[in-house]
Amino acid sequence: MLQPPHKPLQVAAVRPQRVPVRERDQEAPWHSDAVCRRDEAGLFFAPSKEPTAARLSREEAAKRVCARCPVMVECREHALLQPEPYGVWGGLTAAERRVVLARRRRRDLELQKAARSTGRIAAAG
Repeated sequence: MLQPPHKPLQVAAVRPQRVPVRERDQEAPWHSDAVCRRDEAGLFFAPSKEPTAARLSREEAAKRVCARCPVMVECREHALLQPEPYGVWGGLTAAERRVVLARRRRRDLELQKAARSTGRIAAAG
């Protein structure tokens, strides 16, 4: 039996208030300030055999929650460093995080190549 898609969240048009990391309580973990702690976890993780339209709707609703979260950047970096294979973290889906990671790997390789080339030029000069 298919479950109905999640209803879109009614999110107030409030600008996200990002508090710089240095101003937060350094003793508390970043996730203690996460807005998603107050929302349904099912919004951020797919149920099995979820229809595509329902998944897209649910992911967009989750991203709207992330957009107003003061620790979105920390959450995203956590998901990229772990890497978290499922769910919406820091406003990115698992597929979007894979793209970000692939771009970072390409950039790092290009920087390594450039550093090696510069080293060879300096040694030859």
